[in-house]
Amino acid sequence: MTTSASRQRPTFEAADVEISGLTGRIHWTEGTPAPGEGSGNEPAYVLIHGIGVSHRYLARLHAALAAHAPTYSFDLPGFGGTARPGRQLQVEDYGAFIAEALASRGIESYVLVGHSMGVQFAIEAALHAPERVQRLVLMGPVVDSRYKSVFRQSLALTLDGVLRESPSSNWIVVSDYFRCGLRWYLTELPVMMGYPTEKRLAGIKVPVLVLRGSRDQVAGPDWSLRLSRTVDQGRLVEIPGVGHVAQHMRPQAVADAIRSFVAATTQRS
Repeated sequence: MTTSASRQRPTFEAADVEISGLTGRIHWTEGTPAPGEGSGNEPAYVLIHGIGVSHRYLARLHAALAAHAPTYSFDLPGFGGTARPGRQLQVEDYGAFIAEALASRGIESYVLVGHSMGVQFAIEAALHAPERVQRLVLMGPVVDSRYKSVFRQSLALTLDGVLRESPSSNWIVVSDYFRCGLRWYLTELPVMMGYPTEKRLAGIKVPVLVLRGSRDQVAGPDWSLRLSRTVDQGRLVEIPGVGHVAQHMRPQAVADAIRSFVAATTQRS
């Protein structure tokens, strides 16, 4: 059951970060050290949004995780009101930005939690700095092998929003799309569609959790199971009764699943 506290949007602090001419933004809440002050010996959670959106649709999950460990969220270059880059960025560019931004702020040990295209960003960040990543969490991973065309992917996302998401979730996503702008969204869309998720995930050596809402048809059950079996230490968890943006609809359940996965794999290692 989602608590009233988890449904309240936390108050964020924010700091811009510039890496190799790209500008993004990192967010944290009360109880988490400001970037540059260190996050202690405990690995931090780092939340990474998908295409077109921002940290805002991760806010409820951020609050649930931050109650137990240092937690940070990004607005990546071109998204969430940050400056749009002057060129198309590849997934590898975003992964390098995340890893180097965290290193520049003294955040040296972390669990990466990506959603949708943020899954792709998280994989590349883990490959860029494998010595810093303790665990990898892939929520609603794209692009499902059933939806390898822009039309089919767009249809799946649209139906998910209409049939499975809440008005508050849809408002955040749609308003973030407007902030991103159609031009930048369409610039990065072919990058998302062409990224070889399975192939790149196979290079990950840390434990991986694939997490999906049980009603998520953007990241379907067969695709998600296949991804969880791509790595030696993979696991699949489904959150009952929700769609693609499970972390907004059931933040406490998602946070509990992530924390249980981290605890279980830590005990085993």
